[in-house]
Amino acid sequence: MMSYLNTLIFGIYPYIAIAVLIIGTWARYDHGQFTWKAQSSQMLRKKNMVLASVLFHVGILVIFFGHLVGLLTPHFVYEPFMSAGTKQILAIVVGGIAGVMCLIGGVMLAHRRLTDPRIKASSTFADNMIIIVLVVQVVLGLATILPTLGHLDGATMLQLAGWAQSILTFQGGAADYMTGVHWIYRLHMFLGLTIFVLFPFTRLVHMLSVPLEYFGRRYQIVRKRA
Repeated sequence: MMSYLNTLIFGIYPYIAIAVLIIGTWARYDHGQFTWKAQSSQMLRKKNMVLASVLFHVGILVIFFGHLVGLLTPHFVYEPFMSAGTKQILAIVVGGIAGVMCLIGGVMLAHRRLTDPRIKASSTFADNMIIIVLVVQVVLGLATILPTLGHLDGATMLQLAGWAQSILTFQGGAADYMTGVHWIYRLHMFLGLTIFVLFPFTRLVHMLSVPLEYFGRRYQIVRKRA
């Protein structure tokens, strides 16, 4: 039974999550571009908004790219420069700092969204749900530091990286990498995949709206009234 669940969650569910992420995001962009926005509430209340937003966004960007590089970079690429254990310690320090920043900012944003009457009135269920899910995910990420400190040889990091790389390269038996991994890592990974599923249906899609055309736009011509 446990082997079946392990295969289902870490061998099959990742492909379902990635498919929903790609197809759902494409469909929303194609059919609902008017909804493709962050729908900022800053104009409703500015107090603590800048601090919370900066902490949250800087923290989550460092976490995102740290996971991207850490999980998807093959071991042989960085092996000449650092050991797996050194990489793990670096991940604990950088990820820990970024995680605390993201957690503080996320809690401030969640409290603001759930308690301010004007912001509550303009928020959807998806808005409230996704900020709570992200905060929970950051808490789980910080919680993985505790079992990690018990073994600083980098073995678990290599297992998790092997799983992620096997999924993206369509190798069979990817779920085997997660066998024996501490439950907190497994829960963290499961919720991360679930965030992929939720991505197309929430405000998270604004992450893809990088305004690159801004740098090549034409100058605006402004004339004074006579």
